Amino acid sequence: MIRRTLFFATLLLCLFSFANAQKITYSDPDKDDPRQVNFDIIGRLNDHFLVYKNTRNAFNITVYDSEMKQVGKQDLAFLPQRTLGVDFLAYKDFVYVFFQFQRKNSVYAAYVKLNAEAKLMMDPVILDTTEVNYSSSSKIYTFINSDDKKKIAVFKINSKNDRSYVVTTVLFDHDMTRVNKRQVKVAMDNKNDFLNEFTVDNDGDLVFLRSSGSSQKNNITKLTLFYAGVTEDSVTAYDLTLSKIYLDDIRVKADNINKNFLITSFFSSGKKGNVDGLYATLWSKTSKTERATTNTTFNEDLRNEAKTEGSLKAAFNNYYLQNIVMKKNGGFFVASESVYTSSRGGMYNRWDYMYGSPFMSPIDYYYYSPYYSGYYPWGRWGGFNNITRYYADNIAILSFDSTANLDWGNVITKSQFDDNTDNFIGYTTFNTGSEVHFIYNLSEKRTLLLNDQSIDIKGQITRNPTFRNLDKGYEFMPRYAKQVGSHTMIVPCQYRNYICFAKIEF
Repeated sequence: MIRRTLFFATLLLCLFSFANAQKITYSDPDKDDPRQVNFDIIGRLNDHFLVYKNTRNAFNITVYDSEMKQVGKQDLAFLPQRTLGVDFLAYKDFVYVFFQFQRKNSVYAAYVKLNAEAKLMMDPVILDTTEVNYSSSSKIYTFINSDDKKKIAVFKINSKNDRSYVVTTVLFDHDMTRVNKRQVKVAMDNKNDFLNEFTVDNDGDLVFLRSSGSSQKNNITKLTLFYAGVTEDSVTAYDLTLSKIYLDDIRVKADNINKNFLITSFFSSGKKGNVDGLYATLWSKTSKTERATTNTTFNEDLRNEAKTEGSLKAAFNNYYLQNIVMKKNGGFFVASESVYTSSRGGMYNRWDYMYGSPFMSPIDYYYYSPYYSGYYPWGRWGGFNNITRYYADNIAILSFDSTANLDWGNVITKSQFDDNTDNFIGYTTFNTGSEVHFIYNLSEKRTLLLNDQSIDIKGQITRNPTFRNLDKGYEFMPRYAKQVGSHTMIVPCQYRNYICFAKIEF
C-alpha cells in the first residue's frame, strides 16, 4: 500500500513537472550581423522561422529550422536604397513584403511575395504612387490588414491643407487583387483636430477616427467616427457620445463576429486630471448607431491593486492600453501597463507626451506600447551623458460584457526598470485559448529571469513556475516576442551584445 501510494505520488509529481515545463531552443548569434542590427520576427512558414534584419541600407531575412539552426539568409536585393519602410504579413507558406521607397520626386508603395525559404515568388508590384517635392525620410503609406488576413488596406493622408485632409485608401483581397480605391476629403475644423486609429474588418469595411480637443497632447473632447463599407466610394461621419469627459489614449478594435467596432480610451473628468476610468463605445455597423456607451469609473479596490506609489486617485495615471481582445459574446478584454520614464531633468508622465502616449505619433497603427517604436540596440537617446530610466510596472486586466459594463478587474503585479533602454522591460502575451499568459523579465540577484503569470476568463490569476533551462548569458526581450503557433513563441535575446532568438515551446 505504501509502495503504491509512493508510486502515484511520484507519477503526479512527474506529470505536474511535465505540464509546467518549457523547452527552450536558442539560435546561434550571427557574428556577421552588426551589433546595431534592427529586426522583426516575421513568423512561422511551414517548418521554418523567418526573421527580418536591417542595418542602414542592408536588408535580409534569416531562415531558421525547427531546431533554430540557420538554414539560409536571403538578401532583399529588391529593396531600393531609399527604402522608407518595410512591413510583413505572413501566411502558412508565404509572406507578403510591403515596402515604400522614394525615387526622384515620387514615393512608391509596393509589394512582393516570398516563399518559406524567403525566396522571391514574383517581381515587385507597385500599388500606389505619390508625387512629392521634397526628400522624405519618413513613411507616407500605412499598411493594415483584417484579423483573418483576407483584406489588406493601404492608405495615405495628405495634410497640406490643414483645414481639409485628403485620405486615399486602396483595398486588396488576400491574393492582392484590388477591391476598391477611394479618395475622400475630411474637414479639419479645429486646428487641433487629427486623424487616427484606421481599422479594416474581415468584410473589408473601413473605420477611422477624428479626434478634437483643446490641444493635440491630450484633453480630447470630441470624437467622430468615419465609416466606409467595402462597396462605398465615400465615408460617412458619425459623432460619438462624450459626456463631459476628456480622453487621451484612444483605441479601435473590430468585432468581426458581432459586426461591431469597439472604441475605448482612458478618461478623466477634468483637463489634465487624474485618470478616472475607461470610456467604451460599441458601434454597430449594421444599425450605424452606438449599441452601448459607458464611462466606467474605477473603484477603490481596483485602484489599490493597480497603484505602485502615490495616492489612489493617481493610481491609473501611468497606465496605457496595450492589448484588446474581443469576446464571442460581444464583450471584450483590455490589458494596460503602467509605464513612465524619469531623467535627471525630472519625471515624465502622461501629460508630457504627445497625444497622451510617450514616443508615439498620432498615426501609429502597429504598436500599442506607449514607447515602443522598434528595437534600439544602444538605447533610444544615442548617448549616456543624460541618463533616462524606463519603468514598466503593474498590468491591469479588465473584462467587459456585451453592454460595455465591467465584469471584473484584476492586476498582475511587477516592477521593472532599466537605464537608457526599454528593450528588456515590458511584457508579451501568449494565448492558449483557455487563458492568456503574461511573460516578462524580473531581476533576481542581478540576473534577469523570465516569469509567467496567466489569467483565465473569470479573472483568476495563476503564478506559474519561473522558466526553466535559461542558459546563462542570454537576456530575453519579451516585449518583441511573437507567438508563432498554438504552443510556440519566438523571443529575441541578447548574447554578448549580439542578437539571437529563442524558440519556447510550452
